Amino acid sequence: MTAVVWIHYARPRPHWYALNEIDQAARKTSWKEIARASERSGAERVGQFHVRGQHDYETVEIWRFANAEAAADHWSRLTAFGYNEWFAFANNIGLAMVAAE
Repeated sequence: MTAVVWIHYARPRPHWYALNEIDQAARKTSWKEIARASERSGAERVGQFHVRGQHDYETVEIWRFANAEAAADHWSRLTAFGYNEWFAFANNIGLAMVAAE
């Protein structure tokens, strides 16, 4: 079995902290709905983890998608709702190989 793994590193941009809690919450709600829509379409959110040690980013989020197009669609919907304006990021995509038993 194969799947596409999307690894997303992120940290808030400085102007994120200038938003009040209501505005931050509204944006987070939009992004959570995008995540739920991806899950309804078959994606699996493996988890979000805090990055420790010396690194450029604060969190890493890992997802499994059926194919690269589904991962790209997920990312394009996030950027359409301004995610990339508020968070610095790096994305990696790869093919997960799981041996058949």
